[in-house]
Amino acid sequence: FNEHKTVESVVNRIKAGETVALISDAGTPGISDPGFLVVRECVRNGIEVQCLPGATAFVPALVASGLPNEKFCFEGFLPQKKGRQTRLKALAEERRTMVFYESPHRLLKTLTQFAEYFGAERQATVSREISKLHEETVRGSLTELIEHFTVTEPRGEIVIVLAGIDD
Repeated sequence: FNEHKTVESVVNRIKAGETVALISDAGTPGISDPGFLVVRECVRNGIEVQCLPGATAFVPALVASGLPNEKFCFEGFLPQKKGRQTRLKALAEERRTMVFYESPHRLLKTLTQFAEYFGAERQATVSREISKLHEETVRGSLTELIEHFTVTEPRGEIVIVLAGIDD
C-alpha cells in the first residue's frame, strides 16, 4: 500500500544479492497494479526481470465478450477525477474494442458515463470474478447493463469490454 516508498528498498535488496518474487492477489503483477513500479525501477537499474505467465482478467473477459478482439485497446482503470472526461472524450471515436477495469462501487457511474459519451446502445459486457466460483459475464447495450446492475448489486473484480465505434 506504500508502493512508492518501498520500491527503492526492494531494488536495494536485489542489488545486495537477494532474490525477489513479485506476487499479486489480483491477477498479473504490473497490469493495472503497482507492481509496475518495481519492474520499471529494476529495468532502470539493469536488474533482469523474468515474468511467468499467469492470470490476467482482461484476456478471458475480452474473449468471452463476443466483441471483435483482433484489435483492442486496454485502458485499465480510468482516472477517478482529473482527466476522466478528457479520456472519455478521446475514446469516443475509438474503433477498437476497449477494455477497462472497474470497482463494483463505481460500476454504475462508469456505465452511465459510457452511455453519455459513447451512446446508450453501444454494446458491452461486464465480466466479474474471472476464474473464480461466482464468475459471470453480462452482455448487452449500455442501457441494458445499467438496468441489470441497478437491480443486481455488482460485486467482485470487474472487467468492462466496450465495442468500438462502428464504421
